Amino acid sequence: MANESLMANAIRALAMDAVQQANSGHPGAPMGMADIAVALWHRHLKHSPANPQWADRDRFVLSNGHASMLLYSLLHLTGYDLPIGELKGFRQMHSKTPGHPEVDVTPGIETTTGPLGQGVTNAVGMALAEKLLAAEFNRDGHAVVDHHTYVFLGDGCLMEGISHEACALAGAWKLNKLVAIYDDNGISIDGQVTPWFIDDTAARFRAYGWNVIGPVDGHDVEAVGRAIADAKGSAERPTLIVAKTHIGKGSPNRANTAKAHGEPLGADEIALTRTALKWEHTPFELPQAVYDEWNARAKGRAAEQAWDARFAAYRAAHPDLAAEFERRMKGELPKGFTQVAVDATIGAHAKAETVASRKASQIALEAFTAAMPELLGGSADLTGSNLTNTKSTAPLRFDQAGDPVRGEDGTIGRHINYGVREFGMAAIMNGIALHGGFIPYGGTFLTFSDYSRNAIRMAALMKRRVIHVFTHDSIGLGEDGPTHQSVEHAASLRMIPGLDVWRSADTAETAVAWTVALQNRNRPTALLLSRQNLPYAPKLALDEITRGAYVLADPQEVGIARRPQAAIIATGSEVQLALKAQELLAQSGIATRVVSMPSTTTFDRQDADYKQDVLPPGLPRIAVEAGVTDFWWKYGCAAVVGIDSYGESAPANVLFKHFGFTPENVADTVRAVLARKV
Repeated sequence: MANESLMANAIRALAMDAVQQANSGHPGAPMGMADIAVALWHRHLKHSPANPQWADRDRFVLSNGHASMLLYSLLHLTGYDLPIGELKGFRQMHSKTPGHPEVDVTPGIETTTGPLGQGVTNAVGMALAEKLLAAEFNRDGHAVVDHHTYVFLGDGCLMEGISHEACALAGAWKLNKLVAIYDDNGISIDGQVTPWFIDDTAARFRAYGWNVIGPVDGHDVEAVGRAIADAKGSAERPTLIVAKTHIGKGSPNRANTAKAHGEPLGADEIALTRTALKWEHTPFELPQAVYDEWNARAKGRAAEQAWDARFAAYRAAHPDLAAEFERRMKGELPKGFTQVAVDATIGAHAKAETVASRKASQIALEAFTAAMPELLGGSADLTGSNLTNTKSTAPLRFDQAGDPVRGEDGTIGRHINYGVREFGMAAIMNGIALHGGFIPYGGTFLTFSDYSRNAIRMAALMKRRVIHVFTHDSIGLGEDGPTHQSVEHAASLRMIPGLDVWRSADTAETAVAWTVALQNRNRPTALLLSRQNLPYAPKLALDEITRGAYVLADPQEVGIARRPQAAIIATGSEVQLALKAQELLAQSGIATRVVSMPSTTTFDRQDADYKQDVLPPGLPRIAVEAGVTDFWWKYGCAAVVGIDSYGESAPANVLFKHFGFTPENVADTVRAVLARKV
């Protein structure tokens, strides 16, 4: 029988030693959750340390990411490619053990956690992806998708409002293979939580439709193991296991105190803890018996090989399904994608429709969702406004048994009604993308991107393909007024490193924006779309739209056969203002170039030669966008027609005139710039 006390104490020793050596970190939670970790990772977790990307592994999420040394210890001990030297380098530059877990940095990490509440929300997305893939690909006698999602979380995760958004949806979706273990230690940074955290957590989760087990003694491996086994037997509901623990367990003077949470124990207290635990080894020294008990490589290899055999049988019986499953899990686009994208873009150009860019988005989505079963859409209670639904994406629903409802053609709905939960939607989409098999997209109003922002940032940090559809992108939405009129949001989103932002001017630009977003395997995308109709902007070619900015109209387009005297840069709905201003200026003999810049972030990645071709050095530049002006000065603009105040409640045409978004004002601004130059 395994010496599970020894196994837990090894985690405690590694955690306190690594935090002490780094002089930074959180020893309390790893020490308090060590027994829970033994129960899950030693007794239940299905994983293969030799192949962290095995498709049917259980997913494990450490939502309380500050307890990262718990996870690093587990990865090291069970046999992942994380040698003891990396644990000694905890929180140091370029180590594989950063302060909080980071996906693609450390083998075995499923998601980047640290911002509390988002980890459990990612886990909801992972569990949803597993459930939908199982329903789509499994066949009688061939269960090739069959794994659980486990998540550790603490008081902080439960205090964050996003946990409410996500866990309510997990109950509604009957995610029975989702198991959350709550480290109920009653301590946060400020001390005992009772003055500010009075929730009846068990009752709260029962109200969500969860199965609740406990409280159990979180230091009783047998009890926790039984609870996990019971949770795995749940047929219709996700499970919360409430585990009572002592933060910093083993530390004579720091256990059950806030001082155990986020600072080293100190050399003297570590010595006392070693004595209390009867741990007679020097820092980072582990007896071979510990490695022998923990090593999961042989067990994991056997589990993976058994699955490989099942998948081989599946491939023999269902070769097309097997190939499709492998493609989707690799994140590869279907073979016909390029032609679908070309057809969508050329079709938009040929029709030259005057529609809102949110409608242009739906038109593009009709083509892409029909060709790409991996597209999983949704909206935060604004489907009719965001236009994220298509003929191919029926609403996702679950029956009383928890199975996805199928349409007459046998397909499962692919449009999620998230309810009014923008933050939860964004972080769930991150989890879906992390799991693999789907490309998630979701819609809300641009002004509500503030609710989603930290999850958007996390998607960019993790380099995951998640697509945000933000409609009602400016004062152009009209009468709803300044609470809903985005002014600073486009500029703000462009500041997030690794996030592509597109604000398209017409149907062709929107089709290209979707094309690029779907091709972006390593970055999320935000599509900023109008409520109001936008005329089609005539184009001589379409290829250069993919580069983020291109010359839409030179002086020759308006009858002036000479080089431009100025360039008007515009995005989205303001491109039409630029074109009309160009015509007005031509009447005065002033030659201008109109540059449409639907994606500043994409344009910024282009080579210097292309940038200079579009915006030649020395050519005065005037930017036009219904948003804050500060962003545009980086392009060397001589003037910016923008808005540095909040909007008003009025019809869109009244607002555009009031705030100076007219062809006449743009033309006058160009004249003023040229006059200054003279």
